[in-house]
Amino acid sequence: MATVKLFTAANFALFVLFLFLFQRLHIRSSSTRRDAESEESLDMNLDASFTDAARQLRAKLVAALPDSVVTPENAAKFEESVKQYWAQQACETVPSCVVRPRDVEELSQAIKILKCEFDRRTEDISSDNDDRNIFATRSGGHSPVARASSIQGGALIDLGLFDEVSISHDERSVIIGSGCKWGDVYKALESKGLGVAGGRNAAVGVGGLSLGGGLSFFSPRFGFVCSNIIQYEIVLADGSVVQATAESHSDLWRALKGGANNFGVVSRFEVRAFPSPKLWSGFIYLHSSQAPKVLSSFHDFLDRTLTGDEGKTYDDFAAGPIVCFTYLQQLGIQAVAVAITHTKLPKNDKKWPRCWQTSGFSKLWRFWSTCSVKSLAAASDEMSVLNPPGRRQEFATTTIKNDQPTLAVAHRAYRDAIGEIRKHNIQNMSWTLVLQPMLPEWTRKGDSNVLGLSDGESTRALVNVSFTVNWKLSQDDSTVQRITRAAIEQIDAYAEAHNTGHCYRYINYCGSWQKPFDGYGQDNLKFMGEVSRRYDPEGLFQKGCAGGFKLGR
Repeated sequence: MATVKLFTAANFALFVLFLFLFQRLHIRSSSTRRDAESEESLDMNLDASFTDAARQLRAKLVAALPDSVVTPENAAKFEESVKQYWAQQACETVPSCVVRPRDVEELSQAIKILKCEFDRRTEDISSDNDDRNIFATRSGGHSPVARASSIQGGALIDLGLFDEVSISHDERSVIIGSGCKWGDVYKALESKGLGVAGGRNAAVGVGGLSLGGGLSFFSPRFGFVCSNIIQYEIVLADGSVVQATAESHSDLWRALKGGANNFGVVSRFEVRAFPSPKLWSGFIYLHSSQAPKVLSSFHDFLDRTLTGDEGKTYDDFAAGPIVCFTYLQQLGIQAVAVAITHTKLPKNDKKWPRCWQTSGFSKLWRFWSTCSVKSLAAASDEMSVLNPPGRRQEFATTTIKNDQPTLAVAHRAYRDAIGEIRKHNIQNMSWTLVLQPMLPEWTRKGDSNVLGLSDGESTRALVNVSFTVNWKLSQDDSTVQRITRAAIEQIDAYAEAHNTGHCYRYINYCGSWQKPFDGYGQDNLKFMGEVSRRYDPEGLFQKGCAGGFKLGR
């Protein structure tokens, strides 16, 4: 038995080394592949593929903002901008131009031009509904949903130059540009020993994550990312710039806390800051045969947070566990990784924090652990490197109660799909089931939002269930989406039959076919609709802005 264990461990160590090298080689090959695609696309007559209306709109934008609009004529710069997405599908969606506003005045000017064009097309009875999708906005571009922040033949507003990170004099808040990525934010705050409730993946953009709710290492202490935003600077459909706070435009301020891109273009966020010198964080890697014990440890850890078991209670500095079950098609290997974090610097950095030491995870035999004291920036970097850019991507999600049989069914759906993946021989596919907690005590922390999770008197821990999928070839796109959707529906069917489901769907993990706003509750949905009509009566951001999940006014 000992020999078998050593042999397995050796194999897994080689696998980890291979995966480490593969990720880095893949980043290089992705870049090389994109360069090749760029050269190929330069030979195409892109302009011929755009409609007359698209070319006319581009001409208006160029005339008004000559130094801030990139067109296909500037081939190298245009290609570079178009390819700045995480998911390969988005890189294949080509706009007629890229607008890169240098300040909020230029952004306002661009929105006014887009609104005039939207109005013109709306009044034109010969225009179809698709013709009114005239622009998209991009913050970090880290979404797998087709055209979430990209558009075919329209104008792309790239917020990348809104990259400000400014700390207030009292160090209690930070102004963050919507074009920043979270890794850059954390590095800017590091010298001051500060943190903010922000994304856990360094490569994710500030805008999309914050407007969708946002899960954070600090959610157990402060709630969702959106519930810690003091002020939004936003450009509305008429081009006006307003500062939405709890005192001014308070209805818009609340609607932006989970309402996504339905109300305007946010240019800056003011976020609460707090001392955060370093944290304890990392992954533990385990053999797939330990899956039942991992599921049990996950369930028990969440369950004890509500029972108050003396000596084992959950504390507000414990983030996670994030449990990942992964199948790598190319290697035919399954593995388990668990991310655990403690946001308070431990007295002894050689030992696990007490809440994790007393959990079931500390007792599991593991191949490898990266858990250590590190900066917030380093912890978010570790999250991002596991799924680098340049791959085709798919997400889907659901929410269940912390019920052990339902957790087992979620894992069964993950395993069942592996047979389908093998059957269709989906090249270089990584198929991952992710489980993470959403506890009632921290869904109510921070400012009020529209997510619906703080409504009612629920005291049972919830579990966010999601699939993170990437693969190589476009010919497999529809098959991957079908497999992913079937897995979610398998979980939902069991949860509904056993009353262990929940209506909430985390919008940033949703697949394109899902309807996250249905889970916000009728009162919140009605409220968002009213706010949308008040600030955008003609529906520019419902019908003119492609991408994102719409309110269905």
